[in-house]
Amino acid sequence: MELKIVELVPPEGCNLILCQSHFIKTVEDVHEALVTSIPGLKFGLAFCESSGPCLVRHSGTDPELEDFAAKKALELGAGHSLLILIRNAYPINVLNRIKEIPEVCSIFAATANPLQVILAETAQGRGILGVVDGFGSKGIETEKDIAWRKEFLRKIGYKF
Repeated sequence: MELKIVELVPPEGCNLILCQSHFIKTVEDVHEALVTSIPGLKFGLAFCESSGPCLVRHSGTDPELEDFAAKKALELGAGHSLLILIRNAYPINVLNRIKEIPEVCSIFAATANPLQVILAETAQGRGILGVVDGFGSKGIETEKDIAWRKEFLRKIGYKF
């Protein structure tokens, strides 16, 4: 077994969601869930098929994000992994819809941060062991940091 790391850095203004799924039907079901969650949502998704022709299946409403997702999914090459890129929205807006899709087994990350995907590669293929999301903690928030956090969440409309 060999350990590998694949870097995923979302394009500017984008968030990514990395999942494990289990069936080719995932591509169409996730596409439908996303377009019905937020009208006009710009996204691209890619799914690593792990049997038959083992292709990267892809879909989306934004050609740039769809192409990015497909190329990065191929680089990951981990069976049944699903990569979703969304623009001008937050994962919180779509995660519950994604979790409701019967094929989706787990979600590894939902972030705008650079992501390192830790893979195990065997003679059979690749699997995702885990992720490193962003950067290490640098300290504990102060009262000033708490005030900033509360103001920010209200500014973007997630708290009142």
